[in-house]
Amino acid sequence: MKFTGIGLVILAAICWGISGGIADILMDKGWDPIVISLYRGAVGFICFFVWFLLRFSQNRGISTRTWIWSLVAGVGVAGNFTFYFLSIQASSVAIAATLMYTAPVFVLLISFLLRLEQSTWFKWFCIASVLLGIILLTGAYNTKTISVSFLGILAGLSAGLSYALFIFGFKNASSHGKPPTTLTIAFFSFCLILFFFTDKGEAAAVLSSKDLGLFLLLGILGAGLSFLVYVNGIRRTTPANASMVAMVEPVTASLFGVLVIGDHLNIIQILGMAVILVTITILSVKQAN
Repeated sequence: MKFTGIGLVILAAICWGISGGIADILMDKGWDPIVISLYRGAVGFICFFVWFLLRFSQNRGISTRTWIWSLVAGVGVAGNFTFYFLSIQASSVAIAATLMYTAPVFVLLISFLLRLEQSTWFKWFCIASVLLGIILLTGAYNTKTISVSFLGILAGLSAGLSYALFIFGFKNASSHGKPPTTLTIAFFSFCLILFFFTDKGEAAAVLSSKDLGLFLLLGILGAGLSFLVYVNGIRRTTPANASMVAMVEPVTASLFGVLVIGDHLNIIQILGMAVILVTITILSVKQAN
């Protein structure tokens, strides 16, 4: 049972990685990334709302803190998706992914400021090791093939900060409310925010398209299932550990690309995956002990 929290976060990250591959397939078909994100969150919201209604008698008396932190989590998820896509448009996927996964740094710094955790060389080593693995995996070290702009860097760092925001939001919300309530409120705010940035005509066209099944799978896997296990997992571990363990997501996305989409990994990318997995394993053992 020692590994329950970290194990659930890893499972959520695996689901996120697979959903990233599904989203890549949809974008190759010409669908707008914001529309894809909206449907991912909307399907998740429907799942959580049904769950909330089925357990309505157990979810009465929602506290003010639950409302506030759930809304913060929803804003964080919406910001993470939105800034991530802006960073991709302004620079590249490699730069955007690398900057977004600076989230553990933000989480650790905030944890230090709020005195939730103590600064240790081990934690800084884990952060540095994971970021090194991300850089190797995404190829962000190759400056000749990557275009970088100030907007891309700013948006990428904002995606990482938003990632940290929803980690703290869910962590605090789960301490005051039950998962059905927390997730329903968070994803309702998520859908409300992204609705204003979405092409309404394209969003409506999804309902009559042959790709509707992929959208539903993306929502169930990338939001409904993943955030259910994530919220339960983060209640059993610290925000910093959760943010670092969730870095298994780019590894899963890369494997999905190789096995399903037909992408290829070079030796350096495989080395990056190994660095991430070894670091997460060491962190998990340390956490359990």
